[in-house]
Amino acid sequence: MEDLKDLLPVEAVRLDVRAADWREAIGAAGRLMVETGATTDEYTREMVANVEENGPYIVIAPGVAFAHSRPSPAVLTTGMSWVRLAEPVEFGHESNDPVTLVVALAAKDSAAHTSAMASLARLLGDPDTAAALAAAPTPEALHAVLTGDGAEASEPSAGPEPSAASKPSAASKPSAAPEPSAASGPRAASLHKILTVCGNGVGTSLFLKNTLEQVLDGWGWSRFVTVEATDTISAKGKASEAVALLTSREIARTLGDVGRPVKVVQDFTSTAEVDAVLRDTYDV
Repeated sequence: MEDLKDLLPVEAVRLDVRAADWREAIGAAGRLMVETGATTDEYTREMVANVEENGPYIVIAPGVAFAHSRPSPAVLTTGMSWVRLAEPVEFGHESNDPVTLVVALAAKDSAAHTSAMASLARLLGDPDTAAALAAAPTPEALHAVLTGDGAEASEPSAGPEPSAASKPSAASKPSAAPEPSAASGPRAASLHKILTVCGNGVGTSLFLKNTLEQVLDGWGWSRFVTVEATDTISAKGKASEAVALLTSREIARTLGDVGRPVKVVQDFTSTAEVDAVLRDTYDV
């Protein structure tokens, strides 16, 4: 497994980049991956086409877009880039616009970068780290925060408790974890599956998977519920195996009726929101 430091070199970080619209913003992130040898120019076009086809589901949290496409011959090696915009741009997302940060991923396959995605999700979900990233004056300073070589604020919080991972306000803080033996919850004798779904199965669905697993860990339900990140096509075939599918509003529209509850999550880094969705799923 490759970690964040392996996939995101400091040369792939740019700050205060000007972009006229979302296409230019993705283009800036794509050029960095070309310059660092991760992709060809074709992959940048594929990332833009992904949004044109599937909508702005890549805007995974307020102000944050996670640009990516499927593994393809245009991906030379798994890599990432980081573009902090000088001025925010609209991607067309109904709740998370405007975007000030574009993180791009090019994946050779669906497995090698999972630990890096988990690390990035925890970092972006921590308010102290998010503030440090927004305030970093240079690419080197930002990279130090991302890789844990900077100030203490860059360290992800210890433990899997949902309230520690995202430090929500008192009003949005997840309430006490339900007992696994609750009437509507999973029993020790059964193993439930929840699918997290995105257009390509290698990017935003992994963010949501990590956040959901943090909540399940905090509840003590991880031994009862497994989480699988997948793409829209595969999700339709796997839906019958799941108790629910968690995804963005745009991807939910693409999925349509799959015979299982499809739950919409707006902020893929918010443990408080995912906690509420999980409670609704199990009626606890």
